[in-house]
Amino acid sequence: MNPWDRLELIYGEASIDKLKNSRVMIAGLGGVGSYSAEAIARCFVGSMTLVDFDTYDLTNLNRQLHSNHDVIGQHKVDIIGNEIIRINPQLCLTKHTVKIDSENIDDLFSNVRYDYVIDAIDDINAKLLLADYCNKRGISIISCMGTGNRRNPQSFAITDISKTFNCPMAKKMRRELKRIGIEKLQVVFSKELPSKNESTNTIGSNSFVPASAGLLLASHVINCIVER
Repeated sequence: MNPWDRLELIYGEASIDKLKNSRVMIAGLGGVGSYSAEAIARCFVGSMTLVDFDTYDLTNLNRQLHSNHDVIGQHKVDIIGNEIIRINPQLCLTKHTVKIDSENIDDLFSNVRYDYVIDAIDDINAKLLLADYCNKRGISIISCMGTGNRRNPQSFAITDISKTFNCPMAKKMRRELKRIGIEKLQVVFSKELPSKNESTNTIGSNSFVPASAGLLLASHVINCIVER
Protein backbone atom coordinates (compact mmCIF):
# COMPACT_ATOMS: atom_id res chain seq x y z
CA MET A 1 0.00 0.00 0.00
CA ASN A 2 1.24 3.48 -0.95
CA PRO A 3 -0.04 6.87 0.25
CA TRP A 4 -0.86 7.79 -3.36
CA ASP A 5 -2.97 4.69 -4.10
CA ARG A 6 -6.27 6.61 -4.05
CA LEU A 7 -4.79 9.30 -6.28
CA GLU A 8 -3.59 6.65 -8.72
CA LEU A 9 -7.16 5.37 -9.10
CA ILE A 10 -8.07 8.75 -10.62
CA TYR A 11 -4.98 9.58 -12.63
CA GLY A 12 -3.21 6.28 -13.32
CA GLU A 13 0.28 5.02 -12.54
CA ALA A 14 2.05 7.01 -15.28
CA SER A 15 0.58 10.26 -13.97
CA ILE A 16 1.79 9.54 -10.45
CA ASP A 17 5.29 9.15 -11.89
CA LYS A 18 4.90 12.55 -13.56
CA LEU A 19 3.87 14.14 -10.26
CA LYS A 20 6.74 12.53 -8.37
CA ASN A 21 9.14 14.03 -10.91
CA SER A 22 7.55 17.48 -11.03
CA ARG A 23 8.69 20.79 -9.54
CA VAL A 24 6.25 23.44 -8.33
CA MET A 25 6.84 26.88 -6.83
CA ILE A 26 4.26 28.55 -4.61
CA ALA A 27 4.80 32.25 -4.02
CA GLY A 28 2.69 33.62 -1.19
CA LEU A 29 1.53 31.43 1.71
CA GLY A 30 -1.44 33.32 3.07
CA GLY A 31 -5.11 32.37 2.93
CA VAL A 32 -4.76 31.24 -0.68
CA GLY A 33 -1.24 29.86 -0.99
CA SER A 34 -1.27 27.86 2.24
CA TYR A 35 -4.10 25.71 0.89
CA SER A 36 -2.40 25.36 -2.50
CA ALA A 37 0.79 24.17 -0.81
CA GLU A 38 -0.89 21.47 1.25
CA ALA A 39 -3.09 20.25 -1.61
CA ILE A 40 -0.09 19.90 -3.92
CA ALA A 41 1.93 18.17 -1.21
CA ARG A 42 -0.88 15.63 -0.88
CA CYS A 43 -0.52 14.91 -4.61
CA PHE A 44 3.07 13.81 -3.89
CA VAL A 45 4.95 16.13 -6.20
CA GLY A 46 8.66 15.50 -6.03
CA SER A 47 9.91 19.04 -5.45
CA MET A 48 8.33 22.19 -4.06
CA THR A 49 9.66 25.68 -3.45
CA LEU A 50 7.88 27.93 -0.93
CA VAL A 51 8.35 31.70 -1.06
CA ASP A 52 7.00 34.09 1.57
CA PHE A 53 8.67 36.73 3.73
CA ASP A 54 5.89 37.08 6.29
CA THR A 55 5.24 35.81 9.81
CA TYR A 56 1.92 34.83 11.39
CA ASP A 57 -0.12 37.35 13.37
CA LEU A 58 -3.51 37.28 15.07
CA THR A 59 -5.39 38.50 11.99
CA ASN A 60 -4.31 35.37 10.09
CA LEU A 61 -6.27 33.02 12.37
CA ASN A 62 -9.55 33.42 10.49
CA ARG A 63 -8.32 32.06 7.14
CA GLN A 64 -4.72 30.80 6.87
CA LEU A 65 -4.04 27.08 7.03
CA HIS A 66 -1.78 26.06 9.95
CA SER A 67 -2.12 29.44 11.65
CA ASN A 68 -2.79 29.12 15.39
CA HIS A 69 -1.82 30.85 18.62
CA ASP A 70 1.29 28.71 19.00
CA VAL A 71 2.88 29.95 15.75
CA ILE A 72 2.28 33.70 16.07
CA GLY A 73 5.47 35.49 15.06
CA GLN A 74 6.95 32.52 13.22
CA HIS A 75 7.67 32.49 9.49
CA LYS A 76 5.01 30.94 7.29
CA VAL A 77 7.53 29.12 5.10
CA ASP A 78 8.86 27.29 8.17
CA ILE A 79 5.49 26.27 9.63
CA ILE A 80 3.95 25.21 6.32
CA GLY A 81 7.20 23.57 5.25
CA ASN A 82 7.24 21.46 8.40
CA GLU A 83 3.63 20.43 7.91
CA ILE A 84 3.95 19.33 4.29
CA ILE A 85 7.12 17.36 5.03
CA ARG A 86 5.11 15.45 7.62
CA ILE A 87 2.64 14.64 4.84
CA ASN A 88 5.26 13.75 2.24
CA PRO A 89 8.66 12.99 3.82
CA GLN A 90 10.18 12.31 0.38
CA LEU A 91 9.41 15.83 -0.81
CA CYS A 92 12.43 17.87 -1.88
CA LEU A 93 11.57 21.16 -0.20
CA THR A 94 13.20 24.57 -0.70
CA LYS A 95 12.19 27.58 1.38
CA HIS A 96 12.84 31.26 0.66
CA THR A 97 11.95 33.77 3.37
CA VAL A 98 12.00 36.76 1.03
CA LYS A 99 9.74 39.31 -0.57
CA ILE A 100 10.14 38.87 -4.32
CA ASP A 101 11.91 41.76 -6.02
CA SER A 102 14.17 42.39 -8.99
CA GLU A 103 17.30 41.68 -6.94
CA ASN A 104 16.36 38.21 -5.70
CA ILE A 105 14.10 36.72 -8.37
CA ASP A 106 16.98 35.13 -10.29
CA ASP A 107 18.01 33.29 -7.13
CA LEU A 108 14.53 31.78 -6.78
CA PHE A 109 14.86 30.15 -10.21
CA SER A 110 18.56 29.34 -10.03
CA ASN A 111 19.33 25.83 -11.34
CA VAL A 112 15.64 24.83 -11.23
CA ARG A 113 13.20 24.39 -14.09
CA TYR A 114 9.71 24.53 -12.64
CA ASP A 115 6.80 22.65 -14.17
CA TYR A 116 4.46 25.25 -12.71
CA VAL A 117 4.49 28.41 -10.62
CA ILE A 118 1.56 29.48 -8.45
CA ASP A 119 1.36 33.19 -7.71
CA ALA A 120 -0.66 33.73 -4.53
CA ILE A 121 1.00 37.05 -3.66
CA ASP A 122 -0.95 40.13 -2.57
CA ASP A 123 1.54 42.72 -3.83
CA ILE A 124 0.90 43.93 -7.41
CA ASN A 125 4.54 44.77 -8.13
CA ALA A 126 5.73 41.32 -7.09
CA LYS A 127 2.94 39.67 -9.10
CA LEU A 128 3.96 41.60 -12.21
CA LEU A 129 7.62 40.80 -11.72
CA LEU A 130 6.88 37.08 -11.36
CA ALA A 131 4.53 37.04 -14.37
CA ASP A 132 7.07 38.88 -16.52
CA TYR A 133 9.92 36.58 -15.45
CA CYS A 134 7.95 33.42 -16.25
CA ASN A 135 6.58 34.82 -19.50
CA LYS A 136 10.05 35.61 -20.84
CA ARG A 137 11.32 32.11 -20.00
CA GLY A 138 8.33 30.03 -21.04
CA ILE A 139 7.54 28.90 -17.50
CA SER A 140 3.91 27.96 -16.82
CA ILE A 141 2.31 30.21 -14.23
CA ILE A 142 -1.16 30.78 -12.83
CA SER A 143 -1.91 33.87 -10.77
CA CYS A 144 -4.61 34.45 -8.16
CA MET A 145 -6.54 37.70 -8.28
CA GLY A 146 -8.37 39.25 -5.34
CA THR A 147 -10.21 37.10 -2.80
CA GLY A 148 -10.92 39.69 -0.11
CA ASN A 149 -14.30 41.26 0.73
CA ARG A 150 -16.14 38.35 -0.87
CA ARG A 151 -18.58 35.76 0.48
CA ASN A 152 -19.23 33.27 -2.33
CA PRO A 153 -16.57 30.65 -3.11
CA GLN A 154 -18.70 29.38 -6.01
CA SER A 155 -17.91 32.53 -7.99
CA PHE A 156 -14.32 31.58 -8.82
CA ALA A 157 -13.25 30.72 -12.35
CA ILE A 158 -10.04 30.02 -14.24
CA THR A 159 -9.57 32.15 -17.33
CA ASP A 160 -7.23 34.53 -19.10
CA ILE A 161 -6.67 37.90 -17.42
CA SER A 162 -8.32 39.63 -20.40
CA LYS A 163 -11.66 38.02 -19.52
CA THR A 164 -11.79 39.08 -15.87
CA PHE A 165 -14.35 41.48 -14.41
CA ASN A 166 -15.62 42.73 -11.04
CA CYS A 167 -12.09 42.46 -9.61
CA PRO A 168 -10.10 45.60 -8.74
CA MET A 169 -6.83 43.65 -8.56
CA ALA A 170 -7.41 42.09 -11.97
CA LYS A 171 -8.17 45.53 -13.41
CA LYS A 172 -4.82 46.85 -12.18
CA MET A 173 -3.05 43.75 -13.44
CA ARG A 174 -4.60 44.06 -16.91
CA ARG A 175 -3.39 47.64 -17.18
CA GLU A 176 0.12 46.93 -15.94
CA LEU A 177 0.54 43.74 -17.96
CA LYS A 178 -0.40 45.65 -21.09
CA ARG A 179 2.17 48.30 -20.20
CA ILE A 180 4.99 45.73 -20.03
CA GLY A 181 3.86 43.85 -23.12
CA ILE A 182 2.25 40.74 -21.64
CA GLU A 183 -0.94 39.79 -23.47
CA LYS A 184 -1.93 36.58 -21.71
CA LEU A 185 -1.89 35.35 -18.12
CA GLN A 186 -3.84 32.43 -16.70
CA VAL A 187 -5.64 33.50 -13.53
CA VAL A 188 -8.11 32.46 -10.87
CA PHE A 189 -10.59 35.29 -10.25
CA SER A 190 -13.94 35.85 -8.59
CA LYS A 191 -16.97 37.01 -10.58
CA GLU A 192 -18.41 38.34 -7.33
CA LEU A 193 -18.24 42.10 -6.91
CA PRO A 194 -16.35 42.75 -3.65
CA SER A 195 -18.26 44.41 -0.83
CA LYS A 196 -17.29 47.83 0.47
CA ASN A 197 -16.92 49.07 4.01
CA GLU A 198 -16.90 52.86 4.10
CA SER A 199 -15.46 53.00 7.61
CA THR A 200 -12.13 51.28 6.84
CA ASN A 201 -9.65 50.47 4.10
CA THR A 202 -8.86 47.11 5.69
CA ILE A 203 -9.82 44.18 3.46
CA GLY A 204 -12.27 41.72 4.99
CA SER A 205 -11.88 37.97 4.69
CA ASN A 206 -13.27 34.61 5.78
CA SER A 207 -12.08 31.03 6.03
CA PHE A 208 -13.64 29.58 2.89
CA VAL A 209 -13.24 32.04 -0.02
CA PRO A 210 -9.40 32.26 -0.07
CA ALA A 211 -9.18 28.53 0.67
CA SER A 212 -11.39 27.74 -2.33
CA ALA A 213 -9.17 29.83 -4.59
CA GLY A 214 -6.08 28.05 -3.28
CA LEU A 215 -7.57 24.63 -3.95
CA LEU A 216 -8.66 25.70 -7.43
CA LEU A 217 -5.10 26.82 -8.19
CA ALA A 218 -3.74 23.49 -6.96
CA SER A 219 -6.25 21.48 -9.00
CA HIS A 220 -5.32 23.38 -12.16
CA VAL A 221 -1.61 22.82 -11.65
CA ILE A 222 -1.93 19.10 -10.87
CA ASN A 223 -4.27 18.46 -13.79
CA CYS A 224 -2.00 20.35 -16.19
CA ILE A 225 1.06 18.39 -15.06
CA VAL A 226 -0.57 14.97 -15.49
CA GLU A 227 -2.14 15.88 -18.84
CA ARG A 228 1.15 16.90 -20.45
